Amino acid sequence: MLRSLFSAISGLRANQFMLDVTGNNIANANTAGFKASTVVFQDTLSQMLTAGAAPTAVHGGTNPIQVGLGVQVGGVSGNFGQGAAQATGKATNLMINGDGFFVVNRNGENLYTRAGAFDFDSAGNLVTSDGDIVQGYAAGANGAVNATGTPTNISIPDLATESAVNPMTSYKIGPDGVVTGSYQDGTSKPLFQIAVGNFANPSGLDKIGDTSFRASTNSGAVQFGAPGTGRRGVLQGGVIEMSNVDLASEFTNLIIAQRGFQATARVITTSDQVLEELVNLKR
Repeated sequence: MLRSLFSAISGLRANQFMLDVTGNNIANANTAGFKASTVVFQDTLSQMLTAGAAPTAVHGGTNPIQVGLGVQVGGVSGNFGQGAAQATGKATNLMINGDGFFVVNRNGENLYTRAGAFDFDSAGNLVTSDGDIVQGYAAGANGAVNATGTPTNISIPDLATESAVNPMTSYKIGPDGVVTGSYQDGTSKPLFQIAVGNFANPSGLDKIGDTSFRASTNSGAVQFGAPGTGRRGVLQGGVIEMSNVDLASEFTNLIIAQRGFQATARVITTSDQVLEELVNLKR
């Protein structure tokens, strides 16, 4: 009888966990760059009551008799599918069309995000809304960009001053991530190329909040490169990637978790009633 009680308790915990994950997905349905998560359940150890036996010349084989001891959370799987594009018309709002992550630097540490709502600060740094500096590759004196190695801060001081001899008048960001500046004398030149990082196992990344991720031991090492190279997607300007949460699926999961919680709670109630009958046998 106690087995059913403890199995039901494990079911309550597991379904509560599923409710927590589903609630977080629904809460972030409108969060730019958010990636939904899915809970995976698995059974726990089973108690062996009778071991199986092999068939003999005079007797057939028998299967083992085992009783399960409940359920546990096997893992939380991240869904890194593409989110919908929301047009903003802002040149510094970017979306990766395909795989990969924007690389941003926070206090000397590289982090990774799909949220491309960027802007230039007063010093000419391309930053996120939290002030993390977007990383990329600087163009050489001949205007060529060597998109290899570890990227550096994207900083365009010409944006911060109009007192230069040849001030910058505008800029644009291409699908390949190249930031091109146009100047008052009519010339233009590449300045930076935005870097994109990719991982062998994106589901192994650690979520650290602010729709950012940190590399972990199971994500694999980050592979930097230019947009559109390797498995890295191209950039699309004037749009941002919205959450990939499917509300229809999440509300269905919400019902499943709720009913699962109610069913396991009923097992506890029924087990309690049976125990009560056993106690009353002495009357």
